Amino acid sequence: QVQLVESGGGLVQAGDSLRLSCAASGSTFSNNNMGWFRQAPGKERESVARIAWSSGRTYYLDSVKGRFIISKDNAKNTVYLQMNSLKPEDSALYYCAAQVRGAASSSRPSAYAYWGQGTQVTVSS
Repeated sequence: QVQLVESGGGLVQAGDSLRLSCAASGSTFSNNNMGWFRQAPGKERESVARIAWSSGRTYYLDSVKGRFIISKDNAKNTVYLQMNSLKPEDSALYYCAAQVRGAASSSRPSAYAYWGQGTQVTVSS
């Protein structure tokens, strides 16, 4: 059974940093495109960052460019999201997700087959 488990969320102040981790089990995700999404109350789930397995190319939501960094450690089967200079508008439930192998990298939530349970990030002003 494939599982993605996020950790690292919490309550921080504006300007602080957090690092989210997503540990995969039940399968090796070294050949899958991975992504981080977030969803705030009353809003749609949006792609925050994603990384393509083949090229290592990364993509970011405009509002987090220069502040967030996505990376992966294939040996540990783990994806990270380093979040710096956090803002109150970054507050949301953050999800890790994986596409099936061979899929084209996408920002659409519907393109992802595997999801974690989410980890809450709250940024106070």
